Amino acid sequence: MSASQSIHDTAQPEHEEALEGLPPGFGEGLSGKIAFWIAFVFSLFQLFVAAYGTLPSQILRALHVGFLVLLGCVLISNLVMKTKLGKIWYWIVGLAGFATGIYNWIFYTDIIQRTGYLTTADLVTGTVLIVVVFIASRQLMGWPLAIIASLFLAYAAFGEYAPGVFQTRGYDFAQLVENFSFGTEGIYGTPIYVSSSYIFIFVVFAAFLERAGMLNLFNDFALGLVGHLRGGPAQVAVLSSALMGTISGSGVANVVASGQFTIPLMKKFGFRSAFAGGVEATASMGGQIMPPVMGAVAFIMAETLNVPYADIVKAAIIPAMLYFGVVFWMVYLEAGRMGLKGMSKAELPNPWTAVKEQWPLVLPLAALVYLLFAGYTPIFAGTMGLGLVVVLILGTPLAALIGPTAFRVVFWLALGLGCASFLEFGVKALFAVIAALVIVTIPFKGARHTLAIVRDALAQGARNALPVGMACAIVGIVIGTLTLTGIASTFIGAIIQIGHNNLFLSLVLTMLTCLVLGMGIPTIPNYIITSSLAGPALLELGVPLIVSHMFVFYFGIMADLTPPVALACFAAGPIAKSSGLKISLQAIRMAAAGFIVPFMAVFTPSLMLQDGGAMAQMLGYPVEVVYVVAKTVIAIALWGLAVVGYLHMPLRWYERALAFAGGVSLIVALPISDEIGFGITVLVAVLLWLRGRKAAPAAA
Repeated sequence: MSASQSIHDTAQPEHEEALEGLPPGFGEGLSGKIAFWIAFVFSLFQLFVAAYGTLPSQILRALHVGFLVLLGCVLISNLVMKTKLGKIWYWIVGLAGFATGIYNWIFYTDIIQRTGYLTTADLVTGTVLIVVVFIASRQLMGWPLAIIASLFLAYAAFGEYAPGVFQTRGYDFAQLVENFSFGTEGIYGTPIYVSSSYIFIFVVFAAFLERAGMLNLFNDFALGLVGHLRGGPAQVAVLSSALMGTISGSGVANVVASGQFTIPLMKKFGFRSAFAGGVEATASMGGQIMPPVMGAVAFIMAETLNVPYADIVKAAIIPAMLYFGVVFWMVYLEAGRMGLKGMSKAELPNPWTAVKEQWPLVLPLAALVYLLFAGYTPIFAGTMGLGLVVVLILGTPLAALIGPTAFRVVFWLALGLGCASFLEFGVKALFAVIAALVIVTIPFKGARHTLAIVRDALAQGARNALPVGMACAIVGIVIGTLTLTGIASTFIGAIIQIGHNNLFLSLVLTMLTCLVLGMGIPTIPNYIITSSLAGPALLELGVPLIVSHMFVFYFGIMADLTPPVALACFAAGPIAKSSGLKISLQAIRMAAAGFIVPFMAVFTPSLMLQDGGAMAQMLGYPVEVVYVVAKTVIAIALWGLAVVGYLHMPLRWYERALAFAGGVSLIVALPISDEIGFGITVLVAVLLWLRGRKAAPAAA
C-alpha cells in the first residue's frame, strides 16, 4: 500500500454526509428508483436544450422550475417524510409544480399573446406555482429565505398601506400573479434563466469530474506539495479546496466532497475538531470565487451586467488568490501558536507523479478554460467540457482492452482528433464521438460499468443542482417585488446620501447588509438582493459596476460563514464531529484578514484588473497592479498577526494593536495613509526582530 493510499484510508469518514437539508441518495425501493430516473431525465433534458437550444427561453425556464420542484419534492418525500400522508403530500406538490411547467409549454403562444389579461386557468396555474415554490424552497433551503421572500411578497400585496416613502400604489391579485408567475420579472426571472442555461451544465460537469477521480488527483497533489509545511494537513485542506473550487462553484458541495478526506486528516495530526471544520469551511467557500468555474453568482452577475463571463473571471482572479492566501496565512500562524508541525515527507506522495499518472483528467478543465477565454459562451464551453469528460470516462476502459502501447496511442489520438472537430462542426461532432463510444462499449462486459458511471453522474448532477436552482426560483419573488414596487430606489437614495459624505461608510453599510442577510439566506439570493439595492448606488458614488458587484459577492461568501445559519459550517459539523456554531466561530477567525480585499478593490479597482488610477497614468498599469497587490498582501499579513497574535513567538498587545492599525491604514486610501501603513509595517517588523534576537540566546 502506498503512503498516499494509507493517508486516504486513515482519513475516511464513517458515513456519507447530508447535503443542503437532504440526506444523501435518492431513497429506497420503487420511489427511490423513480427519483433517480427523474434526476436522470432532468439532466438529459437540460443537456439536450443546451446543445441544440430548441425551446423558447420562457418554456425552458418554466420546465426547469417544474423539474426542480418535482425532483426536490420527491426527494423530500423519500428521504425526509416519515408518515405516509407526508410522503403523499410532497408527491402531490411535486407533480403540481411540474404541471405548471407543462402548462407554460402547451399554452406558450396563448400566454404571450394575452399579456395583461389572465384567464382563470392562468390565475390558478400562477397561484399554484408560487405556492409550490415556497413549499419546496422552505423544505430544501430552510425557513429564513422563505420568510424573507414572504415579507417581500406581502409588501407587494399590501404596500399601499405602508407609511411614508414606502407606500406603493397598490396591485390587485391578477397583477401580482402575472408579475411573479409569468414573464421574466418574477420566478422566471434572470436567476432562473442563468440556472437553466449555465449553472446546471457546470454542476453536472463537476459531478462528472468527481466521478472520474479528479478529487483524488487534487488531494494527492495537495498532499505532496504542502503537506510538509507548518500545519501541513490544514494547508492540504486549503489547497485541495482551492483546486476543487476550480470545478465546483458550491461551497457546501466542496465541504462535503473534500472535507471527507481533509477534516479527519487534520484531526489525526492534532488539530481541534472545530478548527479543522473551520479551515475546511472557509477554504471551501472560496470555491465560489475561484476561476474558471466560479459559483452560480458569477453567471448571474455576467447576465445582470451584460458582460462576458470571461470579464467576471478576470476580475475574480487576484481576489480569489488573495482569499486562499489569507487562509494559508491564518493556518500557518494558528499552527505555529498551537505548536503543530508538518507531515513527514516520507509518507507523502510526489505531487508531480500524481499529475503524471492522472494528467488526462486535467484536459477537460484546460479545454473549458480555453473556450471561456477564447470568447465562446459559457453554455458552449460547459457543454464541450462535459462532453470531453464523458469521452474520457468511456474511452479509458476501452483503451485498457487494447494490447500494444502503440495501438493505444493511436486510439487516443483518433479520439482527440474526433473531439477537436467540435470547434469546426459544433456539438454534433462531439456527440457523434460519444455515441460511437457507447455503442462500442456495450459488448464489453468489463467496460460496461463506465456507462453506469455516466448514468449515475447525470442523476447526481441534477441532485446537486437542486439547492442552487430552488434558491434562484424563490429569490425571483424578491426581484419581482423590487421591480414592481420600485422600493429599491428608496434604499439607493439613502446610500447615495451617506456616500456623498463618506464612501467608506457606505461600503461598511453594504457589507453589514450582506452579512446580516447572509445569516439567514445563501450566497445567491444574498447577492441578488444586495446588488440590486447597493450596486446602482455605489455606481453613482464612482465605484465600477463589476467592482461593486464583486464587493457584494465577496461578502456574500463571508456571510455563509457567519452564524446562526452558516451552511458550510453546519455541513462540516458531522464530519468534524463538532457543532456548526463552534466551527462558524473558527471560520470567521480564519477569514478575518480577508475582509481587507474587497475594500482595497473598491479604492483601487486595479486589484480586480479594472481601469487604473493616477499611478497607472504615471508609471504604467502593470506597476499599479503590482503595487496594489503587494500593499494588499502586507495588509493581510498585518491583520493576521493582529487576529492570531503569533508569528515565531506570541505577540504583545501593543504589537497586535500596531499590526491592526497598519492594516487599516493601508485600506482607507486617504492622503499619506499608505505611507503611515508602510511605516507601521516596518516598526512591527523591527520590534519582532529585536525580540527574536533577545529570545535566541535564551532559547539556546
